[in-house]
Amino acid sequence: MQDIYEQIRELENIQGLSKHEQLVQGIINAINDKLIQRGDMLPSVNNLIKELGFARETIAKGYKELVSRGIVESKNRIGFYVSTENTENNLRIALVIFAFDSFQEVFFKTFRDSLGTPATIDIYFHHNNIDVLESIIANVKGRYGMYVVAPIPHKRTAGILATLPLNKFLMIDRYQPLDGDFSYIVQEFGKSSYAAFSKLAPAIRKFKGMIHYHRPASDTPIEIIEAYKKFVKDFNIKSLIRTEYIPGSIEKGYVYFTINNAELWEMLKDAKAKGFRLGKDVGILSHNDEVVKEIIFDGITTYSTDFSKMAEKAAEFVLTREKIQEIIPTVLLRRGSL
Repeated sequence: MQDIYEQIRELENIQGLSKHEQLVQGIINAINDKLIQRGDMLPSVNNLIKELGFARETIAKGYKELVSRGIVESKNRIGFYVSTENTENNLRIALVIFAFDSFQEVFFKTFRDSLGTPATIDIYFHHNNIDVLESIIANVKGRYGMYVVAPIPHKRTAGILATLPLNKFLMIDRYQPLDGDFSYIVQEFGKSSYAAFSKLAPAIRKFKGMIHYHRPASDTPIEIIEAYKKFVKDFNIKSLIRTEYIPGSIEKGYVYFTINNAELWEMLKDAKAKGFRLGKDVGILSHNDEVVKEIIFDGITTYSTDFSKMAEKAAEFVLTREKIQEIIPTVLLRRGSL
């Protein structure tokens, strides 16, 4: 019984966690950590009052929730027992990502569908703001059975994420080093970007030069701009780097590369207005693939990781808790725009 009390007490200093939520998650944690198993008797209401000082109504509410979720069963006049060790059947997942861009929507939908089991997925957006990320993690820790997080490249990130239990943590999208052994399913930006640019070099050389739009303060991976600079130098490509696309500024004879979808749509709108033929008059390269880029203007050339595959593997980790450390390959998709 003492192990159960300790699991519950460990959650007492978590901001925003009510006492009944503390009781529920503490018992779930004890089951997940194999401190108790199916058929084991749980502490009585009176013992919980004595050990923890919780109100009787609080304990009754916690046990009622565990019973309703099928994790605990009540035997009349005997007590409460663990009815299943499969707490994932009613798993609560905190999904912390950058924003709900189209490719992240693909990840979410595939992740949700791939779980194939009743689960509550609460989505939080940090918008590449380290203070927002810190606030989110402070509010969600101890309240969920699994934490799936897309981190921010920042010196404070490791310390923030270290407050989460690593056996219930999965890093997605971008890799950031942390102390300890943890699972991750991420993409790689430097070598994969250089490889994509290199494959496109013969097509790029047919134009006067290449223009890349890079916003230093954005969430764009720094590895991409570094790979781009190396590519244009190694392949002797005339190049310009600009911070943003000015509507109406597209010119014939150049390849335009942007990671920002809003800029991409402006470029396409301007190219259409000026009667430019993609792949002939101008070339366009985009990062992160999605269905619309496959369809419009006879297809936009992209290089992208497979977010559906990333989501499927993330769901598999959540369901099995088997350690995974994998980089999802990045693929160049050649289409009419370049």
